[in-house]
Amino acid sequence: MVKYISLSITALFLFFYHAESKERIKDIISQARIPLIQIAYTNGKQILNYEISSNDSIKSRTDYSTVFQAASLSKPVFAYIVMKMVQNGEINLDEPLVNYTDDGRFVNREYASKLTARIVLSHKSGLPNWAASPSSSEWPESRINFKFKPDSAFSYSGEAFAFLQRAVENIKGKGLEEIATEEVFKPLGMNSTSYLWLEKYDTLAASGYTREGVNRGPGKFPRANSAYTLRTTASDYMKFLVALSDGKGIGKRMRSEVFSPVVNAVRYPERPRECDNNIFWGLGLGVERNKELGDLAFHWGDNGNFKALFVIVPRSKGHQKRILVYFTNSAAGHDIINKIAGHFLGNKEGIAIHDWVLK
Repeated sequence: MVKYISLSITALFLFFYHAESKERIKDIISQARIPLIQIAYTNGKQILNYEISSNDSIKSRTDYSTVFQAASLSKPVFAYIVMKMVQNGEINLDEPLVNYTDDGRFVNREYASKLTARIVLSHKSGLPNWAASPSSSEWPESRINFKFKPDSAFSYSGEAFAFLQRAVENIKGKGLEEIATEEVFKPLGMNSTSYLWLEKYDTLAASGYTREGVNRGPGKFPRANSAYTLRTTASDYMKFLVALSDGKGIGKRMRSEVFSPVVNAVRYPERPRECDNNIFWGLGLGVERNKELGDLAFHWGDNGNFKALFVIVPRSKGHQKRILVYFTNSAAGHDIINKIAGHFLGNKEGIAIHDWVLK
């Protein structure tokens, strides 16, 4: 009887907390002119899901099934695949990638020969983000120039992830979508997630909106790319984040590698900022050294009119491990980082991630 009453009180608390949160979140996105947001939040074993619209012409789904472009939240999923391969002895973090695939697109082949999975995952490749627009017909044959010598500094690069993707595909003898389905999506029950367009997305995919409120459609990509083409839901992606944070499938040592800072992430070397002092990169995700919340693991996603973010907060005195992920269909989706994080995490000071992503 006592246990039953306790469960009822918990359920009642969550019901009212969820209702209150919905009103607060709707207020936040309305002020930012974000049409639609999808959120998943865990506090210990409790999971809360939200899909909230601020636009009368866009209906939120009560089953939280709208699919969003995940943008660069594609990268941690791919990094997880690579770490599983390391755990299984299929790839070596410090083996030159040219031993697994060709270097034909690189102008400087000497520098290309120095690239390893570890260097790519920690964004120390020295490569630009893209040599050409990755969805263009020109991109597959475009030539790649290095910005600086590999392994010398932080340089966020989708191009480097695409190179590592080719190595992984060569090792596996399969394409990215098939690999991801076998290694991540099916085992974790991520039934709405794909690097490629699925038929179900015809009715489930959100359209992206500019800051001015112009509908730019859902967008379709010509090929699966580990850096930016993932589509998913917040509830699906939370399944991945729980597995990643627990080290499921990769073991304790590989999990430690992922979450351990490798390099100070100075995003714009020509204009270093105060927020840079607190941001580092591990193997596939960022780490903020936060005095109030601890070491926050995070990644942001930006496909123009789709913005996304996750934050993993470590267990601390008085708190279980907490995970927050949100997806928006708006170019203004990162304006709300501090407000959404503060609402769920209760921090008194803003997080450095907000300034690092926006400024």
